[in-house]
Amino acid sequence: MWRLVPRKRKSSASEPEADPRRNGVVKVAARAIPEIEASVLPRHVAIIMDGNGRWAKKRHLPRIAGHRQGVEAVRRVSRAARAMGIEALTLYAFSSENWRRPEEEVGDLMGLLRHFIRSDLDELAEDNVRLKVIGDYRRFSPDLVEMIDGAMARTAANTGPLLAIALNYGSQAELVGVAREMARRVRDGEMAIDEIDAGGIEGLLDTHELPPLDLLIRTSGEQRLSNFLLWQAAYAELLFVDTLWPDFDGEALAEAVAAFGRRQRRFGGL
Repeated sequence: MWRLVPRKRKSSASEPEADPRRNGVVKVAARAIPEIEASVLPRHVAIIMDGNGRWAKKRHLPRIAGHRQGVEAVRRVSRAARAMGIEALTLYAFSSENWRRPEEEVGDLMGLLRHFIRSDLDELAEDNVRLKVIGDYRRFSPDLVEMIDGAMARTAANTGPLLAIALNYGSQAELVGVAREMARRVRDGEMAIDEIDAGGIEGLLDTHELPPLDLLIRTSGEQRLSNFLLWQAAYAELLFVDTLWPDFDGEALAEAVAAFGRRQRRFGGL
């Protein structure tokens, strides 16, 4: 576990976003993303995207302005991850605890999700990205569930990077669901109790199609997992950065990946 201090930079809600695919060079806010050695590249990166509200508060803007800029950060970072060759990127977009927020804010977040699917699905499909959603998203309104199902179906045959969005996700609920399914199989005689093992549990997790988690990043300076990928993070490297999520970009992701590459991962050995 370690922490990075953010770079000094100017940020503006109206700051233009460069096309990351132009001339074959990935750029974000006119800065080229440093090249990363393939030997130190994590296969699977997950991010707790925190700090939208504080970003807006610092600028005396409503919280929705921070969430809008957070969506722009999603675009920048997901494009940068694809350019780097990261196989899977998982983003914590809406936790099962976020229902406790004011109804208006929850409605705004659902609206932004609809807009993201409408505006970005074509690009994801063209870039051979496979979209996956983890969590109990079927609690959302029927029209939004239909949009999510359609987006996953459209990209299901793609063979490129995987973009996983955690929606109405909570790791404790995920593990309870796995435990219940294991108990049902034992009760129904489908397996013996001594056949329960880590591999069987992992095969029932929402993330069973993703590579093992290598790097988990949390923005905004908070240092906790907030019920996110608790099982999956067992041997992941944890990185807590002070940068607020709307200011996070491809260069910040490259810095995090470079820090990951300097770690020695022993997985309990010497």
